[in-house]
Amino acid sequence: MKDVIIIGAGTAGLTAAIYALRSGKSVLVLEQGNYGGQIINTPKVENYPGIEEISGYEFASGLFRQAEKLGMEYRCEKVTAIRPDKTVETAEGSYQTKALILATGAKNRMLGIEKEEEYTGRGVSYCATCDGMFFRGKRVAVAGGGNTALEDAAFLSNYCEKVYLIHRRDEFRGEEKLVSELRDKENVEFLLNKTVQELEGETALQAVILHDKISGEEIRLEVNGLFVAIGQVPETEIFAGLVERDEKGYIVAGEDCRTNVGGIFAAGDCRKKTVRQLTTAAADGAVAALAAAQM
Repeated sequence: MKDVIIIGAGTAGLTAAIYALRSGKSVLVLEQGNYGGQIINTPKVENYPGIEEISGYEFASGLFRQAEKLGMEYRCEKVTAIRPDKTVETAEGSYQTKALILATGAKNRMLGIEKEEEYTGRGVSYCATCDGMFFRGKRVAVAGGGNTALEDAAFLSNYCEKVYLIHRRDEFRGEEKLVSELRDKENVEFLLNKTVQELEGETALQAVILHDKISGEEIRLEVNGLFVAIGQVPETEIFAGLVERDEKGYIVAGEDCRTNVGGIFAAGDCRKKTVRQLTTAAADGAVAALAAAQM
């Protein structure tokens, strides 16, 4: 029996572990992949209060070491089921807890077009920092209009001959500061009011076909790589039937991080909320842990 079990070892999950441990509770963190979550792939974090600049890997590693030093038990296991009595089952065993924190985050959303899966790893990528160096000196495109897309374009512009930034609207959703910086780069070109319709190539991606939403025209753009940054899908499928979720799959929980089931909390990007940033993930983790510590 653990006082608190946390599913997910991203910023929210590791922050929750730190706060629960500091409250004197025994904590088990279960993570099916690597710790750190999506921030681990971000080369430069500049919007976390009190830290002028840090890499995502350094940030996540610091959280992990801090939780480990406080006595966190960490297991790399995939959760297969959760019983109503808060027993968590994995392929390796089952664990009981008084309080459960769901902090599974979200995964990248796909474009949903033909041949997308076929070209994934052969020109189509969802992580510029992971795969960008494979396209050094080549022409690439980024699809998306939020901060992630803007950051991806900026990162790729340092290595690629040409970066096309494709967005379906006439204005970006991301920070104006990032947009302004990209406008000043000679090798970055904005393609607005356009969507990616088709992918072309033989053994690897060679071109994308764009649809102009204003003129209806189709445009063939020769590129070696396409980086998709159009949002996220919450990793909450396993919680269907356990806690309430909205129509998009996000767990319904207020700013107190309490779900509709007593003793179960949601923290981070898997929770239904307006703002999803590193700071809000950390805040959720702290709030959820302190509430869980009262169980």
